[in-house]
Amino acid sequence: MNIRIARPLQGGCIEAIPSKSQAHRLLIGAALAGAPTRVDCSAPSQDIEVTADCLRSLGAAVEYDGLGFQVEPIRQVRRGQTLQCRESGSTLRFLLPVAGALGADCRFLMEGRLPQRPQEALLAVLAAHGCTVSKPAPGCIELCGQLRGGNFEIPGNISSQFISGLLMALPVLDSGSWLTVSGSMQSRPYIDMTLEMLRRFQIPVKEEEGRFSIAGEARYTTPGRVSAEGDWSNAAFWLCAGAICLQPICCKGLNLSSFQGDKAILSLLNRMGADVQQADGALCISPSPLRGVEIDASDIPDLVPVLAAVAALAQGTTRISNAQRLRLKESDRLRAVTDALSALGADIREEPDGLLIEGKPRLKSGIVDSCGDHRIAMMAAVAAAGCEGPVTVLGAQAVQKSYPAFWQHYRLLGGQAEEC
Repeated sequence: MNIRIARPLQGGCIEAIPSKSQAHRLLIGAALAGAPTRVDCSAPSQDIEVTADCLRSLGAAVEYDGLGFQVEPIRQVRRGQTLQCRESGSTLRFLLPVAGALGADCRFLMEGRLPQRPQEALLAVLAAHGCTVSKPAPGCIELCGQLRGGNFEIPGNISSQFISGLLMALPVLDSGSWLTVSGSMQSRPYIDMTLEMLRRFQIPVKEEEGRFSIAGEARYTTPGRVSAEGDWSNAAFWLCAGAICLQPICCKGLNLSSFQGDKAILSLLNRMGADVQQADGALCISPSPLRGVEIDASDIPDLVPVLAAVAALAQGTTRISNAQRLRLKESDRLRAVTDALSALGADIREEPDGLLIEGKPRLKSGIVDSCGDHRIAMMAAVAAAGCEGPVTVLGAQAVQKSYPAFWQHYRLLGGQAEEC
């Protein structure tokens, strides 16, 4: 599907959708708890549906009623199942160790660029602790055997999802375990989100100097009902649009005390000169003269595309660094951002670990290829607010991965975006 944006966003107020990152974790906690759990999560994205389907394959009963999920936990593990992860890296990396802890003897199938993303460090840890891992075909991982407790070690500079997956799996084991994270721990806020979920399900985790300890048979205990809070990662697109739009854009339903690292969007927009205000339970971003800044993307990789769009319209130079992991997302996201914004006339240069952007007063009309990447499609829609003419987004259906209602909400904020 291709979308032609004839008129960009005009301003307004929108409700934040539920956090995809938090919903993954809450569904897994609910599936491992000893009693049913209600997970409030309206309008789940494709990735969340994938996690729910995989948990059903492992033996959980997961029913969606339009407003959330009713989860009956895994009481008897279904072994020998095939888990369709599609392109969801969170689903794969969280459930590999969980399946090993359950002794599920299952097969994981991957699509798109997911088979190319790094998995070996996690697979090596699982193999060292009792599991047998094989790759019988491209895009397929077979995991057999029972994960054993003990001393685990994983590098912290590849993916926080490895750490989160192990932290969720270790309480299921019969004996206590220790998880040591070697090197720098990137994307730390995502690990904090996992620890917060574990606390909600009464799993005690001790941490000291990069080492986590979890008692054996800690047992997930349902809190009865949990809710996925507003998603800062996706709300960031509207907040950034407010900085370059003609009128303010407000977003409701965001928790300022959230463990989500992407709430850093507020401080970053403030540094760039945007007018950031709170009013009537909403965060409002108003246009204001913008300036280039230095951005360290270590903990906020998902914000890079939309921040690049803002930087393309800010006076001066913006350098985004420590973003090399973006090369292994749904697209090579550094290259895709560069190509997309260049197609709209931006002065942007791709660097090995980031982007160098010289801002301009306006961009031009053009055609942007989403490269099948949801964040590139949404970035192009935001950048249209600073363009002199229409913008066409190729592969606009990519937003289904994280934000199925994106184009509908785009129109609610005054944008004219039609399929072409």
